[in-house]
This record gives sequence, structure tokens and C-alpha cells, in this order.
Amino acid sequence: MAGPNPRLAPAAPSKMEGWPGAWYVPCLASLETLQELCRKENLRCKSIGITNRSLKSYEVEYLCDYKVEEGTEYYLVKWKGWPESSNTWEPQKNLNCPLLLQNFLSDKNEYLSRVKEGKALKVRNHVKALKPAVADYIVRKAKQRIALRRWKEELNRKKNHRGMILVENTVDLEGPPLDFYYINEYKPAPGINVINGITTGCECSDCPAEKCCPKEAGFILAYNKRKKLKIQPGLPIYECNSFCRCGPNCPNRIVQKGTQYSLCIFRTSNGRGWGVKTLQKIKTNSFVMEYVGEVITSEEAERRGQLYDNQGNTYLFDLDYDSDEFTVDAARYGNVSHFVNHSCDPNLQVFNVFIDNLDLRLPRIALFSTRTIKAGEELTFDYQMKGSIDLTSDSADGLSPSRKRIRTVCKCGAVCCRGYLN
Repeated sequence: MAGPNPRLAPAAPSKMEGWPGAWYVPCLASLETLQELCRKENLRCKSIGITNRSLKSYEVEYLCDYKVEEGTEYYLVKWKGWPESSNTWEPQKNLNCPLLLQNFLSDKNEYLSRVKEGKALKVRNHVKALKPAVADYIVRKAKQRIALRRWKEELNRKKNHRGMILVENTVDLEGPPLDFYYINEYKPAPGINVINGITTGCECSDCPAEKCCPKEAGFILAYNKRKKLKIQPGLPIYECNSFCRCGPNCPNRIVQKGTQYSLCIFRTSNGRGWGVKTLQKIKTNSFVMEYVGEVITSEEAERRGQLYDNQGNTYLFDLDYDSDEFTVDAARYGNVSHFVNHSCDPNLQVFNVFIDNLDLRLPRIALFSTRTIKAGEELTFDYQMKGSIDLTSDSADGLSPSRKRIRTVCKCGAVCCRGYLN
């Protein structure tokens, strides 16, 4: 953004869309401060709500408070693109924003229902003013709703797959994670090459054939005619690569096409943080998503693991199909799989996949459905699961994805719950 020069934090620079060669870093100034600076300098910045329209007109962003004076109902209005210092009281008859009014009333009743005096307050139909705590909650909820909507838009801009990503929080006031960056593929640490320079592919015109990719690697084709998985856990998947003669509709190109289902990142109600649920029915043995993140050495994973232990987080996934040299860390960089929770009775299974990289130390990690998953059902996988062992293994040696040192209580709620994540 050109113009005033607010304090900038020199961390995690990102490339600006539509500005070749331009970069930006997170700003430490508040949104309201930036909006006020832009207005003073007559600058436009769509990302913070300062457009030609907002400079010349007033649009309700959300409602902050309520009162009754001389029989007239008033709402305190936060104007879109204007700082909170510009909020004004407006009579309800002047407001043409039924959805925002509905959100306001819904948030008010939600708060009142949660406090001890809620029932007593709700029956008073002629409240002349809201208590400060109620108005504060309504504002925080409105800001959260806006932040989650912007995050959803950002996730869908960055994704490169067919399925849409939704975001939902009806549980608490938690907003988007502050230190998470969406990526679509592995982000290798310096010195690690996740593309091994493959230059050949199959010559099949109609895969699979005798010399198709999986058969050349000594394995069978992983998918049936309906493009569903037909191999057992522990066997690798070899898909056709970018040098293969077959086209994009080849039945041996599944994982590389990305998530085909619309998914929702939602706030769980039992203290497990964020989770992921499917918005569509998923049939048995279907590819659902990849597990991506930073690819780091196992030594670096041990160092980071100490920190994650103290935070109670589990994001380290060992790439131990052939050796134990590398680990995927999805703590800061990842995709939807970052938010998938653990279950001792999961509906997703891990498989190792090789496409444009045949280095056995660096497989791609794919999650396939183990059974039919209904629309609205939460997606889970076993954090002790790994693609090279059987799903039922309870061995504590070399756990994947997490090398936990502090025992973490499991909250999956499954009948067969082991009690701990590790």
C-alpha cells in the first residue's frame, strides 16, 4: 500500500498479488489507524476497506450498541472503511441492513443465554440500553465474523484445488490463526530437494499398461476403474508424472489433482480447537487431501518438537517410508490438513505417494477415506498412524506424525480411545 508509512514488522514476507516484484510484511498498526491515515491522504486500499465507494458514501459494517430515547430505537453504527471514532447513533428506521440487525440480535441473545442473569434479562422487552459487557461481546463477535470471512476468502484465493473451503465458529470468539500460512505443496527447508529431476514417464496411451509407472516401480496400480483406492495400507502409490504421455484424465492421476470435496474448518465444542468436516458425502477409499508443510531434517524436527510439546501441539509428521531423515512440519505452513484432528477410530488413512519425486525418503502424504463419510461429519486420522504400517498398530516406537515427549490426553471420544495421543 502506497502512502503513509506505518510501523512494519520484519517477519514472514509474502508476495503481493498483481504486483510483480513487490513484497509486503505484516503491519503492527491497527486497522482503524490505517483507515484513518488513508482517509487523511485520500488513498485507496481495497484490502482494508478504503475504496472509491467508501470514501464517498457510508455503508454499515456492523452494529455495536443499542438504546431507546424518547420512544425511538437507536443503534450505534460502525461504518465500513471508517475508524471506530466515526461511529454514530442512528435510528432503526434509517437502517437498511436486515442481516446485520439479525446478527446483532442473535449475538445479544447468545451472550445473555450464557450468563447467569440471562433469563431475567431476556424477558425484559423494553430494555432502554445494553450493559457494556453485552455491547462489548456483540462488537467482538462482529469483528470475529468479518475476520473469519476474510480468512475464508484468503484460503480460497490461495488454494489450487477444486473443492471450496468454508470457515465456521459458533463456539467461542477465536479468530483466524495469526501465524499460519496456506500452501498447496511441500515447502522444503534450504538444502532439501523435493523434486529429484525426473525426466522420463510412461509411454501409455491408455493407462495402466505393462510398463506404466507403478509396474515399473514393482507395484500394482493403486486405483480401480472408479478411481478408488484398491491397495492395502503400507503399500506405496506411484502416479503418472509430468513427463508421462497420458493426459490429465488418466486414471492414475488422483492425488495430484488435489482435494475435490468442499470442506469446512470449524471450531470444535469440546476443547480440541479447530477441526475439519466435509460438506459432501465421501465414498470409501476416496482421496480426500494431502498433508503438506515445511520439509525439515529429523534433527530440526527434534528441536522444534521440544517447543511444540510445551504448547501441546502436534504437527510433525515423519517421512519414514524408507528412512528417518526428513519430517513434515505443518505448524506454520500447511493446507486444510493442518486443522484435521486426531481420532483413535479415524475415517482417514495415510498413504505414501510418489509422482514427480521418486526419492523414497521424500514421499507425499495422502489421506484416503477408510469408509463412507457423511456430509457434515468431522474428518480425522490417527496421529500414530503411518503409511508403512498397519492401521491397528499400537507400537510406541517412532510414532508418526508426532514425536511427542509429554503425554497429551486424547479427547477424540471414540469407544476404542487409547486415552492419550501418544
